[in-house]
Amino acid sequence: MSDPYWNHSTHYFPVLTRLVGPGTRTALDVGCGEGLLTRRLRAAGAAEVLGLDLDPEQVDRARRAAEGSPTGLDYLAGDVLDPLPGLAEPFDVVTTVATLHHLPLDAGLRRLRDLVAPGGTLAVVGLTRPRTAWDWAVSAAGVPAAKIARRRRGEWEHGSPIAEVTTSHAELRTAAREILPGARLRRRLYWRYTLVWRAPGAGEG
Repeated sequence: MSDPYWNHSTHYFPVLTRLVGPGTRTALDVGCGEGLLTRRLRAAGAAEVLGLDLDPEQVDRARRAAEGSPTGLDYLAGDVLDPLPGLAEPFDVVTTVATLHHLPLDAGLRRLRDLVAPGGTLAVVGLTRPRTAWDWAVSAAGVPAAKIARRRRGEWEHGSPIAEVTTSHAELRTAAREILPGARLRRRLYWRYTLVWRAPGAGEG
């Protein structure tokens, strides 16, 4: 059955929306594009969801798409690395999909980390560049699965700008170990990975 919003990244949206729990007050989606994930985070129960994107046209699309949706959705145009007013307070859940490779790796991870409230969660869906023989083997394994999925489900064109992926999986793993201790990094189908990190709670070491 064809899914009008399926692609290699949206396939992992359920991993992100499952992070929303009864106590989730605020969520931030960095690189929100036209806002599909923000709407799903809100539907999952996040009371207030902010979508941030560098491209004002994408933010306008997100606002239009949210018309008629429940209250609690808002959008901001700007660079996540800048000290934006809308990012003055940390968030219970921070997500970003196919966006981290648009940022300097260390600076991007540190900024995302700092946007997470104590006890909150950061979740990244992203891409890395194959460098080793194992990287290429994992990448090749995704080809038949992707062909089958496209035939069965279609592929949604999100319309957001794309950028060349330069970071290897090993480089990402090394940076995550230093900046996000305890983060769970998993290789996934469709040339994606997920990285999930829980911030220490108040009073935790």
